[in-house]
Amino acid sequence: MLGEYPIKGRRAADISASVEEAVASGDLEPGRLLPPMRELAARLGVNPNTVAAAYRTLRERGVIETDGRRGSRVRAKPATTGREYIRVEVPEGVRDVAAGNPDPALLPPLGPAFAAAAGQGDRHPVLYGEAAVEPELARIARADLDADGVPDGPVAVASGSLDAIERVLVAHLKPGDAVAVEDPGWGSLLDLVPALGLRTVPVGVDDDGPLPDDVRAALAGGARALIVTDRAQNPTGAAVTAARARALRSVLRDHPETLLIEDDHGYRIVDLPLHPLAGATRRWTFVRSVAKAYGPDLRLAVLTGDTVTVDRVVGRQRLGPGWVSRIVQRAVVRLWTDGAVDARAVAKAYGRRRNALVDALAERGIAAHGRSGMNVWIPVPDETGAVARLLHAGWAVAPGARFRMSAPPGIRVTVSALTDTETEPLANAIASAVGPAPARGYV
Repeated sequence: MLGEYPIKGRRAADISASVEEAVASGDLEPGRLLPPMRELAARLGVNPNTVAAAYRTLRERGVIETDGRRGSRVRAKPATTGREYIRVEVPEGVRDVAAGNPDPALLPPLGPAFAAAAGQGDRHPVLYGEAAVEPELARIARADLDADGVPDGPVAVASGSLDAIERVLVAHLKPGDAVAVEDPGWGSLLDLVPALGLRTVPVGVDDDGPLPDDVRAALAGGARALIVTDRAQNPTGAAVTAARARALRSVLRDHPETLLIEDDHGYRIVDLPLHPLAGATRRWTFVRSVAKAYGPDLRLAVLTGDTVTVDRVVGRQRLGPGWVSRIVQRAVVRLWTDGAVDARAVAKAYGRRRNALVDALAERGIAAHGRSGMNVWIPVPDETGAVARLLHAGWAVAPGARFRMSAPPGIRVTVSALTDTETEPLANAIASAVGPAPARGYV
């Protein structure tokens, strides 16, 4: 027993396990400062190197974070309490505009593509030792990347964009390194970074993308990596403009050793031009997932980057899952070559629904953001109150806490399946929910 909470053990594994148990039980609350390593070693009667090894394990598991001389403390958002759990339970009869899913009506049928891919697999089975990437998928993907101005580089395939980002981070960074991330930003990414034992450094975002001054401050402060969403940023809908890209590239040129990761979240659902940053640093990766346009269950993302980064990713992948199913890859090729998704039509549909809500809110004096993609971000003075009032009014929206660190409160509305007749009622409900709560009278 140490002070008011238990840390015990003689081996590094036992010490780290006791801390994890205390965090899980609530005896060690988020933000709690842990004893200095030498002090804990003296109390437990062990070598300081043993405690150092235990703390290192805890950092790698995302349980604690270390900030130089300020010491080690329990993470404010432990990996066991992911942001995905910050959600509203949708009762029966309540309209769900929180989920972040694409409109199923705009997704292509998968049966014909998988039947063709399976038939090809029967004729030419993929065996151990063969190429991890379907040649035709690499060819089409590389041609698309070339057309959008993404620098030349090898093509690899991962199980979705989050998997790709994780592999790239692990390939270059070590626990304790800092990563600059958008705030507000993708909730899963905000969970992933600390779960890898890395530190998040928030970077502000406006409609045109990450703020250059914030990026400059983060990199000057020691952040070793920067993650940018090029289009359809989740949750704000931001899209990097040509002018913003020039400004960000200028910042990155002053920090050429930064690991740059770009996520083209709006691939084939956005009609705004791409303005990539890739190539501004020595180490970079550009990721495109097929989830939003072709279906989340496909679990496939294409990535390219500098040769060293892609080689490290592919080499480590080979020692784990080996490769992403070539049947899935062939099905995606079939979807691409058959023109199963009309990207312009999908972008137009989402744009019409998004703009209709933003305009309706503006008419009611409510500022909202949604330049691209399928989400609208609405700053609110009282996030918890707004979510509760909207739920009472029959609308389930996503709490901004899932997506932000130091950014002001907000709510996210997914417009992907919003109908024309729902826009005005939803705007009315939001306008009512973000205003002051009605006064209560007592008799």
